[in-house]
Parts: sequence; C-alpha cells; structure tokens
Amino acid sequence: MITLEILCARFEALRADDLQRWIGAGHVRAERQGGDLVFQEIDVERVRLILELRDVMEVNEEALPVVLSLLDQVYTLRRRLRGLGKLED
Repeated sequence: MITLEILCARFEALRADDLQRWIGAGHVRAERQGGDLVFQEIDVERVRLILELRDVMEVNEEALPVVLSLLDQVYTLRRRLRGLGKLED
C-alpha cells in the first residue's frame, strides 16, 4: 500500500484535489490507515488509467464515469470469459 503523498509524487500530473474528487465519486478506492489515506496497487493503476483518459485521450470530467463504467464492464466480461476458458491472453 502507498500513501497519498507517494501516489501524488509517482504521477506528476496528479493533483491531490483531483484524487480527492475521484475518491468522493467512487472512481478510486482509498483506505484509512492511522490518519493517512493509503492505496492498494489496483487503485494506483486506476489512477494511472484515469490520468491517461483525462490527459492523453482528453476524456472530460463529465464523461469519465461513463467511460470508467464501460471499461469496468469489459474487464469483468474478460475475467468471466477467462474463467470459462473462452479467452486466452
């Protein structure tokens, strides 16, 4: 797990207020450990995805929930298909 400060240092384009907004919207999960917010590696990758969507693909903040929801559905379907042996990497 990594802290908010380390996460913000890892991604130059990440601002703490953006991350707080994404946590509030449910796009990223954070846990409290002591008085600090901490993130699991899957949440770090979720931040990377959101930054790529926002900064590279220019997905605006209003469209972000829809895009993330659709991507989550694709990932869920891939996991299910892989579990059925219908999809290989």
